[in-house]
Amino acid sequence: MTPSFSADDLRRRFSRVVPTGELPDIGDHVLNPELGVLLDGADVREAAVLVPVVDRGEGASVILTTRSAHLRKHSGQIAFPGGSVDPTDASPEAAAVRESFEEIGLEPRFIETLGTLPRYSTRTGFRITPVVAIVQSGFVIVPNPGEVADVFEVPLSFLMNPANHQKESRFWQGRERFFYVMPFGERYIWGITAGIIRALYERFYA
Repeated sequence: MTPSFSADDLRRRFSRVVPTGELPDIGDHVLNPELGVLLDGADVREAAVLVPVVDRGEGASVILTTRSAHLRKHSGQIAFPGGSVDPTDASPEAAAVRESFEEIGLEPRFIETLGTLPRYSTRTGFRITPVVAIVQSGFVIVPNPGEVADVFEVPLSFLMNPANHQKESRFWQGRERFFYVMPFGERYIWGITAGIIRALYERFYA
């Protein structure tokens, strides 16, 4: 049976998952176990990203951004819209929706949040809550040039195909660090973003 990659199918997959308590965090330490101790510091900062799955009929797509080249951290990298959870945010979900509007002009009225993936811990001290959402058509993207250089969509079917998930490595601080990459044409999806996509695949499509 050919798997479906529609927004309705994703909604059904979320509804079938029975909660089993809080899931263990994922993150840079999954492929690099020696980083586990480094990610347990007391100064961890909470963040949230939106994983926006656009309802395109039978072929849903996922919104991704290219971060502005002048940003201090992760400049030029492909990312989900998101950022730090502020004290005024009611929840990580609220933070992800707010940041999406601030970064790419995605209005909350088009967003239906489905739930969250395990939090992603990074070596830079962030614990990121990925918020998966369905985005209805009719929205207009207005990128914030101070944060976003480009906004584009990738078919969900491409991202949920494990054949497109590759492992690569680089040396960082004298150690070889491993990470997922998902090349898409001229785009190079890797690191945290690829790790979150991999988590979505493992939890709902594997």
